[in-house]
Amino acid sequence: MEDRDDSIEKRKSSVALLSVASNTVLVLLKLTVGIVIGSVSVISEAIHSSVDLLAALIALFAVRTSGKPADAEHPFGHGKVENISGTVEALLIFLAAGWIIFEAVKKLIDPEPLEEVGWGVAVMMVSSAANILVSKALFKVGKETDSVALQADAWHLRTDVYTSAGVMAGLAIIWIGRIVLPGTDLNWVDPVAAIGVALLIIKAAYQLTVESARDLLDVSLPKDEEACIRKRIAAFAPTIRGFHRLCTRKSGSHRFVEFHMIVDPSMTIDESHRIADMLTCSIKQQYPGTTVHIHIEPCDCNSTIEGKCDCLLSPEDKEVLLGKLRTI
Repeated sequence: MEDRDDSIEKRKSSVALLSVASNTVLVLLKLTVGIVIGSVSVISEAIHSSVDLLAALIALFAVRTSGKPADAEHPFGHGKVENISGTVEALLIFLAAGWIIFEAVKKLIDPEPLEEVGWGVAVMMVSSAANILVSKALFKVGKETDSVALQADAWHLRTDVYTSAGVMAGLAIIWIGRIVLPGTDLNWVDPVAAIGVALLIIKAAYQLTVESARDLLDVSLPKDEEACIRKRIAAFAPTIRGFHRLCTRKSGSHRFVEFHMIVDPSMTIDESHRIADMLTCSIKQQYPGTTVHIHIEPCDCNSTIEGKCDCLLSPEDKEVLLGKLRTI
């Protein structure tokens, strides 16, 4: 198991390093071309990639820190570092978007002619291609390892693909317009494209904030995951007579599940402990790395199948368990 965990952490670190390297090259390339041709949209993309670079560095730190085992000071592990990093990344995008809009409005008020627009189109094309490849790798590893930080970084780059394409389209319009409609002033297209970039960035930042901050508040697992856990518990009926007080939460890629399991009062401690271990293994089989806490309670009711047992305190859990019992 330790070898498997080490392998997962190495994959996460490797793909995070790839993102750092890619964003470093793109920042330098976009900034150089943007300054040379005087394009605010290309410079705004350089700023966007700078935020992506910072996000990639945060993601790299997060995946390396979250992979550390639980210790005396952090008995529940370090998983929430990933959620914190995702939230910080999203807030950084908001700041970058505000700066881009500010600069774009200045350009609209006092427009300047662009030079060598073709270079801007070329660098945006390179940026889009690079970010498609890197974001795919981040999404793949992020989903396979359930890493919030890597998936947030992937969304950063996927947004960069769209915004780069938008800037490329704006510059292409100016470039083609100078050939087809010489003398027509199309320089306003550049700052308008930059504002479009900023609006897309704000939308992505909002989605990232909601997604990454969600688990910081210890919100329950998604309904489909809780339903799966309930079914796994119900699969042990009628040995398990009922269950209630199901509580779930998530920290990074690590899930926590706890509930009260109701059994026949004549069952021995050894037997009830064995059932709890089997049930824990069943849940971990579906969601590896889950920490499961089960509190065992006795039940003196013999009419569980008829649905009259007060042991089944939760209506939702009662319905799941009774459905299982009726098929037996």
